[in-house]
Amino acid sequence: MADIQQRPGADGTAAPMGRDAIAGLLAGRIGQRRLPAPVVPTPVSPAAAPGADSSPAQASGAATVPRLAGLPGALPVGWEVIEDLQALVSKQLSAEDPDKLLEEDHRRALARRLVRNAVADWATKYAQGNIALTADQEAAIGTAVFDSMYRGGRLQSLLDQDGVEDVMVDGLRAHIEYHDRPRQTIEQVADSHEELITWVNRMARLSGHGERGLTQATPMVGFRMPDGSRVTASLLTTRPSVVIRRHRIRQHGIAELVQWGSINPMLERLLTACVHAKMNILVVGDMGAGKTSLLRALGREIPPSERLVTLESDRELYLDEPGPKPGPVTYAFEARQSNGEIRGGTHAGEVTISDMFATALRYNATRVIVGEVRSTEIVPMLQAMSAGGSGSMCTLHVRRPHGIISRLVQLCTEAGMQTEAAHHLIASSIDLVVYLTYLDETAIGGRKHRFVSHIYEVHDVVGEGGRPVTTELFAPQAGEIRAVYKNMPTFIDDLERTGQLSRSWLTENPFGAWMGPLQMVGRR
Repeated sequence: MADIQQRPGADGTAAPMGRDAIAGLLAGRIGQRRLPAPVVPTPVSPAAAPGADSSPAQASGAATVPRLAGLPGALPVGWEVIEDLQALVSKQLSAEDPDKLLEEDHRRALARRLVRNAVADWATKYAQGNIALTADQEAAIGTAVFDSMYRGGRLQSLLDQDGVEDVMVDGLRAHIEYHDRPRQTIEQVADSHEELITWVNRMARLSGHGERGLTQATPMVGFRMPDGSRVTASLLTTRPSVVIRRHRIRQHGIAELVQWGSINPMLERLLTACVHAKMNILVVGDMGAGKTSLLRALGREIPPSERLVTLESDRELYLDEPGPKPGPVTYAFEARQSNGEIRGGTHAGEVTISDMFATALRYNATRVIVGEVRSTEIVPMLQAMSAGGSGSMCTLHVRRPHGIISRLVQLCTEAGMQTEAAHHLIASSIDLVVYLTYLDETAIGGRKHRFVSHIYEVHDVVGEGGRPVTTELFAPQAGEIRAVYKNMPTFIDDLERTGQLSRSWLTENPFGAWMGPLQMVGRR
């Protein structure tokens, strides 16, 4: 067969891929501190890790819980040394470029040079009364100083670990969630609550959100770090708390979802054809199911000849950045939080997704993508879909597949619509609903599984006061918990005209499309 590529299948083995092969495939302070003794980390045992956050006494006293200093890349000096060097370099940087006229890349390059010089000078003085530092130790200090200025500071060593998805800080303790292994608990990531709050406000300023300070007047803030990680922090919890959602992948396309086992080659062709046929798609699932990753991959399938507007409360899609292949002209809008003041009954400075819709539509975009629908923005989103915004997409948090329509109706009625009107708006707006299932088996020695389990076609309302009718196109069956073909879409002719799909691919050996069983520890 011609044009055959090799792609890993869901079970990790290589599987043939290519349009011609699809049918067959479906078959201390400066100078004052001595070098402390190195801290050797104690690994977190699988039995201890999952419950490490359930008992504060156990977490703080157990020898199995490492400290931040015990992580790979641990610093040979106290963090106060890093802060002193950071203050010195910041002062030198301001003197070199007082009006900030340098381009950001050039300014950071200058900062790196100043950091190297400052650390070298400090290390020379330090060696006069202490054991001289190695080149690697000096480099680690320099990295920490630069991270303190431009990256995640003291928490950067956690964010740099392989496979990190979320870092959850509760006071001085942090819990790290990984995509492929159990949670790890770190005993101390800051010396005080005040230091943690200072870190939050510094990160907010670095991200260009200086108005989002964490104070008693504004006890909840959210912003995006320079590397794209999303931060939410609050003083309303028992202790100051911070949750960092790490974006491990930003440039992936739909082919990577096949490689990861989230979809199979048949679903890849179906969903790509739906994007090219300008179907309105709703991606739903529980928290952590991979909705944003799938939406981002679908967005990268939009032809480059089109114009796209993305609306997000926090930037996560990155469709305006270069991807694996050319994409459409994209304008990425991001909502803005209030600065904490209330003027005339409204939050000063706040801009919501709903507020941005009118402006976004004036950009004459051929499609609109909303990162996540949470509230009243559901109405303008559906209205944009039904009024000619063909090919638009969004995500929605839904715990179970059978609750999709009810969740949509709930949001519409909360926005002031009557239930019957909401039914008709939903039916006229959405063509396809893709549901992602999330199974976490790390507690029993397995891994996390994220995969498409259901795909629905949405039809018109039947009868007076009725609900939109849905048809299961793909659903679990015969022991397979992932999506298996059941019914032909009514718009199959539109999909075939895109040249991306043949209806015969859907019906030939549908159970073989996943290329092997899901590798689970416990079967349902």
